[in-house]
Amino acid sequence: MTDDDRPDTPPDTSPATSPELEAVHARRARIARLVDLAKRVGYTALLVAIISFVIGAFTSFPGWSVAVSIAGLVAACVILPLPIVLGYGILAAEREERGGGSFH
Repeated sequence: MTDDDRPDTPPDTSPATSPELEAVHARRARIARLVDLAKRVGYTALLVAIISFVIGAFTSFPGWSVAVSIAGLVAACVILPLPIVLGYGILAAEREERGGGSFH
């Protein structure tokens, strides 16, 4: 079979090369970076709260250690839920793209 005999092949329109998919990947990567940053901040606040509590336990709970512990816990409770959920969403979207299915 010569090149002239071959039927015309359609142009490559696979999803891996589409601009829409590339935009989705770029957006997902940007969200993943923000999620990682928010998780670091939230877990750092939780670590500060724990360390402050331990220090306070050894020093009869001075007012500053109680205040820092409460502030750290509040910050962690406010910051962490959204990045945790978004992080799982990103993982699920990537798994679905690879054909891995869902948890159900």
